[in-house]
Amino acid sequence: MDPNGFALNRSHSLASGLEKSSPTWNKPPQSRSSSTVSSPHSRLIIKDWEIIDDLQVETSTAGENPLDMPTPGLCEGYLLKRRKWPLKGWHKRYFVLEAGILRYSKSQHDVSRGRVQGSLDISQAVMSINKKSNRIDLDAGDILYHMKAKNHELFYIWVTKLQAHRLYKKNEAVQVQSGFLQPLSFALDQNPTNGVASELTGCSSRGPPSVVDSVAEYFDASDDLHRSSSELTDESGLSDGSTTNSDISRAPNSVAPKSTGQRTKLPALCPDNSHVGLMAILYNNIGKDLARVSMPAALNEPVNLLQRLCEELEYSELLDTAANTPDPYHRMVYIAAFAISGYSTATFRNRYKPVNPVLGETYECIQEDRGFKLISEQVCHHPPISACHAESDNFCFWQDQRWKNKFWGKSLEIIPTGMVNVTLPKYGDHYEWNKVVTCIHNVFSQQRYLEHYGEVTIQNLSSRVCTCKITFVKSRYWGSETNKNEVQGTVLDESGSVIHRFGGLWHEGIFCDTLPTPKCVWKPTKDHLLYYGFSSFAMEMNELRPELEPFLPPSDSRLRPDQRMLEDGLVDEADRKKDEIEELQRLRRKELSKKGEEHVPRFFKKTKDQCGRDVWVTKGTYWDLRENPGFASLENVKLW
Repeated sequence: MDPNGFALNRSHSLASGLEKSSPTWNKPPQSRSSSTVSSPHSRLIIKDWEIIDDLQVETSTAGENPLDMPTPGLCEGYLLKRRKWPLKGWHKRYFVLEAGILRYSKSQHDVSRGRVQGSLDISQAVMSINKKSNRIDLDAGDILYHMKAKNHELFYIWVTKLQAHRLYKKNEAVQVQSGFLQPLSFALDQNPTNGVASELTGCSSRGPPSVVDSVAEYFDASDDLHRSSSELTDESGLSDGSTTNSDISRAPNSVAPKSTGQRTKLPALCPDNSHVGLMAILYNNIGKDLARVSMPAALNEPVNLLQRLCEELEYSELLDTAANTPDPYHRMVYIAAFAISGYSTATFRNRYKPVNPVLGETYECIQEDRGFKLISEQVCHHPPISACHAESDNFCFWQDQRWKNKFWGKSLEIIPTGMVNVTLPKYGDHYEWNKVVTCIHNVFSQQRYLEHYGEVTIQNLSSRVCTCKITFVKSRYWGSETNKNEVQGTVLDESGSVIHRFGGLWHEGIFCDTLPTPKCVWKPTKDHLLYYGFSSFAMEMNELRPELEPFLPPSDSRLRPDQRMLEDGLVDEADRKKDEIEELQRLRRKELSKKGEEHVPRFFKKTKDQCGRDVWVTKGTYWDLRENPGFASLENVKLW
């Protein structure tokens, strides 16, 4: 064991070869202007980050027979690991790298007792390093590790060893594919709990029982039961396009949403964007906030972030139900279900991204059948901030949201900040909660999928009677498919005792078995795969009806030409128009800068919330101006 706590094997190994053939360590990194991939053996350098290319390692071991390749030496010791949630701060963890598998525990003592917190096959990971900050990032799609060494010497050792183990593990995989290790491969296929899973705290590949199992059974049984008793009429809530089960206790004066006669399809199908060089775009911006990166129109869906805020009200009837539920604990269950329902739109929405609004862009939505109206506005450009406010007889809903998008090699993380607010005037309640991280895994693969993970805390700022905690469970590498998209929650009283438990899958529904009558409290609608994965509600977002157009301000998203062209399937035209609109935005910003002025949002204002945080709230002027004198009679900024 060396003085720094690493069990380093200095005998003949791949690592020793690497240590002799790494002449670039003390050279300054390339500048951003020269960050291009000029040859198969180069490293992709993005500012201070480098994507490590395994081909450079292979040159140092050329000529070796894969069968004779020795196992790289063991490497272990303490590193700093970035916290999973809320991705702030670092904690010390003990890592062990052996035969291409990287494991970590809280301490060396835990390792000796077999207590492992996580495990990663590094041959499956994209490896990025930052020499200035001694950072190492490993992104295997399903698993993402951010690590940091205390000094450059330890950083050098770990990078060298990781490269050696990656090559060893990849060559091992080649041998399996070539038939050298077919018996072992067959054994692993027959017993998937071998290897990584068998070594973690004795858990099986199935994982511990959870509320999801019973929920799935309940949904199946519930559907069959209602099929025989109600013949799946529209009112039963279980037919196509339904939003809730028939056994949800609706408010006495609430009515199930009716069809509005609006469109059920878009003018054109989703465009093929396979030709777009997404890999080059993302690799050129690794570790950066992608909100500042201009993307080709073909990567967009024909709705924008302002409209996405409105989509969170697709299941607003949950708020109507909460507004007519006297019991505060029972009421909190419906508030929690509503908070979860806003994530269900993401189920089939991982191939395209929303359009980024330009500064000053607005969007209004009047849902007469659901009884609410909403206004949203892009109030800031750097950082991009979208604000919205909705109101009905039963509730008020508002939020301002900003998103940070980070690409880590195989995964794209979307990290929201800002709080969601809902008030129920009937009870004087003011609920507030945070949002969780959304991550798109395997960005370049046909097996791309999306998940949400993190903790949500719902507080009633007007009363301490109860709070709610919701966990969006991060899928386990060794878990089964039933563990994906799992969400669990509890409603707690003032003393911290659990009053209600609920859970399910955020894309399938939420079940609560602690209510007086156990029930499915929410179930999502079906999505339309031909049209970007839009639900029937999302299909209406960008519809420009003739009777509505005269009342809209020129800044409304439905009047934005590039988004309209994209919806019509005119992708090339949309791309050119998008460039023009973004250039207009830059010119407006320069003009304001020359005058020493800043953009002032038209319908929202900046203030402080109860915790002293900056928030954007409505000025309350939009609907009055819309009615009198009307936006056509007002002076409007030209956005496009």
